[in-house]
Amino acid sequence: MRTSSTIGTRRTVRKTTRAATALAAALALSLTACGGDDDGGDNGDGGRSGGGDQQTESAVTLPRLDGETLEVAAVWTGAEQENFKKVLAEFEKRTGAKVTFVPAQDPIINFLGSKIAGGAPPDVAMLPQPGAIKQAVDKGWAKPLGAEALKELGENYSQGWQDIGKVDGKSYGVYYKAANKSLIWYNAQVFENAGVSEPKTWDELLTTAQTVYDSGVTPFSVGGADGWTLTDWFENVYLSQAGPEKYDQLAKHEIKWTDPSVKEALTTLAEIWGKQDYIAGGASGALQTEFPASVTQTFTGGAQPKAGMVFEGDFVQVNIAETEAKVGQDAKAFPFPAVGDTAPVVSGGDAAVILEDSKAAQALATWLASPDAATIQAKLGGYLSPNKNVDASAYPNDVQRGIAEALVEAGDDFRFDMSDQAPQAFGGTPGKGEWKALQDFLKNPKDVAGTQRKLEADAAAAYGN
Repeated sequence: MRTSSTIGTRRTVRKTTRAATALAAALALSLTACGGDDDGGDNGDGGRSGGGDQQTESAVTLPRLDGETLEVAAVWTGAEQENFKKVLAEFEKRTGAKVTFVPAQDPIINFLGSKIAGGAPPDVAMLPQPGAIKQAVDKGWAKPLGAEALKELGENYSQGWQDIGKVDGKSYGVYYKAANKSLIWYNAQVFENAGVSEPKTWDELLTTAQTVYDSGVTPFSVGGADGWTLTDWFENVYLSQAGPEKYDQLAKHEIKWTDPSVKEALTTLAEIWGKQDYIAGGASGALQTEFPASVTQTFTGGAQPKAGMVFEGDFVQVNIAETEAKVGQDAKAFPFPAVGDTAPVVSGGDAAVILEDSKAAQALATWLASPDAATIQAKLGGYLSPNKNVDASAYPNDVQRGIAEALVEAGDDFRFDMSDQAPQAFGGTPGKGEWKALQDFLKNPKDVAGTQRKLEADAAAAYGN
């Protein structure tokens, strides 16, 4: 089984290297900025809607849908879910339709399968993996996007973001939400007390970690209970070290997980994962720590938190907001350091896919492809849109603006999350495949060869080759 597309599969190393370098430089400049306007302040948004109470000057055209009902399923919880509901509320206001949010469980493909088997599928599902879109198409669940949604996609998205939502050349997914998954967030007070600055290379990161440790703070918080965080660690190391062409080949299982390049990446990861004192709670503690807690424990406790750094994407800001730390002041970030020649640029995202085709479902997909919808959630924070026509001023702080601008400027030259491109049985199922293999590796980082064999066996079974 193969995923529908891989961004930049045929691109040269040189072109991707330039894009990665440019994006890393943009992030390095933006992420050190002070987030002095986190409270919203002066929007300066050029007339775009602020939270759904008014339309933009170039509002997307939507039909009246009075009396129509829709269900939208997603795995989002907490603030992420509440913020998305505000976007749905604006759709209701503009169309007259009634939209119900359906909380889903991971893996969402299994959840949808049970709903479909019971005769009650949601109208639209937010799928977090291109591999899941491919599975939904192969199972006959997903319906192609209509002309109006395609028009919004063409006007608002780079070709790369359009292509990643396609299967066999036909568009099924609207990538409503994106993520920059190449960031390391840090407690600014911890760095100041330790006398360290933001590292730019892997070796500098190791030196920084040791200095933070010597200052009395555990360097890293790792949310190992959620296996996807561990796949993100691997992907950033692998992309920077092995390069984009190898990355694309491994993503499609054109090379095996027993390849020497995988051995090198795992060995590099073990330079951090193999030092129990570098990880809050050690491996056993990390494997019991879910992603949200891995973030909050980095930014609580003042100058003596449980850890000084946590690796994950821009969406970390939603969790930081649950602490007293302020993004841009107490909580800052730097691009994932270069392990090889350049810093990695790994992106992820969630796509709206229609399961029950109707005028209302197509209108919702069209809405989610518009800058109007994305601008509403951008203003609420903890969200990043691949929609190039969302004004950067919509984002609530300098950190988020810089990340958003860098993503748009990168255009098509990025690499999509590798595990999200894989069949879900390998890349997106708790307790199985890559998630489980890397959790086991975190527990025993000396077993590089055994981890490679397990990864390859699971990948071969999932890809069917």
